[in-house]
Amino acid sequence: MLEFFPFRKTIPFMSWGKVTTIISLTTFLFSVWALWDRGLNLGVDFTGGTLIEVKTEQAADINRIRSALVKTGLPEISVQNFGSSRDVLIRLPAQAGASAAQTSNAVMAALQADDPKITLQKVDFVGPAVGKELYDSGALALLVVAIGIMLYLAIRFEWRFAVAGMLANLHDIVIILGVFAFFQWEFTLTVLAGVLAILGYSVNESVVVFDRIRENIRKMRGATIPHIIDDAITRTMSRTIITHGSTQIMVLSMLFFGGEALHNFALALTIGIMFGIYSSVLVASPLLLMLGVKREHFIKPVEKKEEAVV
Repeated sequence: MLEFFPFRKTIPFMSWGKVTTIISLTTFLFSVWALWDRGLNLGVDFTGGTLIEVKTEQAADINRIRSALVKTGLPEISVQNFGSSRDVLIRLPAQAGASAAQTSNAVMAALQADDPKITLQKVDFVGPAVGKELYDSGALALLVVAIGIMLYLAIRFEWRFAVAGMLANLHDIVIILGVFAFFQWEFTLTVLAGVLAILGYSVNESVVVFDRIRENIRKMRGATIPHIIDDAITRTMSRTIITHGSTQIMVLSMLFFGGEALHNFALALTIGIMFGIYSSVLVASPLLLMLGVKREHFIKPVEKKEEAVV
C-alpha cells in the first residue's frame, strides 16, 4: 500500500494514555461547565424571531447595512448574504410588544434612509413554538444518530469497541457545544447540521483504527494489546494526515471565504475535525484498554479433544 507519510517505527501512543485521559477529562468537564453555566446562544431558528429578505441594486455592503441597522436600537441583529451578492438576509430575535410587521417597518425605514433603492423581498416570522419544536427535533436527531452509531459498532466489532467509540464521539460533541457556549457563538440549524456531520465523520476514523486493531489481534500473536493498538494507530497515520488534511483545507476555505452564512457551520466542523482526530487516537483507544479488551474476545482458544479410551 502506497503511503505518502510512512511511519517505520511504531509510536507508543498507549504509554501516554494517562496524560491524554486527564487532558480529555479536563476539556470535557470544562465544556460541561460552559454548557451548564452559560448555555448555548440559540439563534432565531430555535428561539423564534423575524427573518427579513432585502435586495440591493448593486452588490450589498454588509458592514454599511449593519451600521444603518444600529440606529434602530434593535438588539442582536444578524446580517448576511445569501444567494447572490445583492440578496441580504436579516435575522432578529422576537421583540416583546412588537409584531413582525412593526419590526420589519423599523428595519426598512432605517435601511431606506441610508439607501433608498433597497427593496423588501420577504418577511417571515418564526414563532417560539416552532423554534422549540426545531430545538426538540434537533436534540432527538442527535440522540438517534448516537444510538445508531453505537449499534453499528457493537454489531461490527464488539460491545467494548461500541462503548469506547461512542464515548469518544460524545467527547467530540460536548466539546463543540461547550466551545460555542463559552464564547457565546450563535447556535443555529446550520451549526446543528455541522455537529451531526462530525458524529459521522468522527466514527469513520474510529472504525478505521478499530479495523486495524482487530486485524492486528489476529496477526500479531505474540504482541501485547497496548503494542497491537500502537501499531494499528501508527499504520493508519498516513491515511489520517491525508484525509483530515484535505478535509480541513476545504473547511477552512468555507470558514475564511464562505461569508457569515457558512462561518459558524465551518467553525463547528473545524473544531470537530481537530478533536475527532484526537479522540479516535487518544480517547477511544485508551478506553479499549480500560474496558479490558483481550485477544480472546476475537480469537477463541482451541479446545483439546479428549482421545477415546480403548
